[in-house]
Amino acid sequence: MNRKVFDKLASIGGILMVVVLAAAGALLLVGANFANNQVNSQLAQQQVYFPSASAFAHPTGHEVRATMLPYLSQYAGQEVLTGAQAHAYATHFIRIHLSEMPYGGVYAKVSAAAIAKPTTAQLQTEVQTVFRGTTLRAELLEAYGFGVMGQIASIGAIVAFILAGLMALLVLFGVIHARRTDEAAALFGAEARPAPALATA
Repeated sequence: MNRKVFDKLASIGGILMVVVLAAAGALLLVGANFANNQVNSQLAQQQVYFPSASAFAHPTGHEVRATMLPYLSQYAGQEVLTGAQAHAYATHFIRIHLSEMPYGGVYAKVSAAAIAKPTTAQLQTEVQTVFRGTTLRAELLEAYGFGVMGQIASIGAIVAFILAGLMALLVLFGVIHARRTDEAAALFGAEARPAPALATA
């Protein structure tokens, strides 16, 4: 194959790859923005706040435990609006409080105990508390999951744009090389030469 023709075909293929990668990056970026906006708006509707800075400064054990400080003190007084905050609140605040309740705060166990003893007011109250805590924790962890998906999409978009840029450079080099290549140059081996004329009788 002629080297100049090959360079032109490779450049066309490279241009197509640039378009595909750029489109993929744009779609991933749109997906990331959508996921992050949804997480933020859904969490904002819950109006969940971390305990105040004073509660973290003096953990009495009623609301804030000393074991929570490494994970939650950085968010003191803030509203839960991001996936990272939702994960921290669900894992290191709600889960700990639930685990300290009867039956480890497991709704199925508390509910079964309340059904077995329907006249025990304390169990009926605990069922409601565990149900609410478990429901809120599930919603926060769901928001965290979507937040992680948004982060992955953002990383994917960045990678796609970088690859598109690198491919665009390769296309540019290919075009430059094609312009400098001799029309008669072969892709492999020696330069292409015209076939010798047949001798006439």
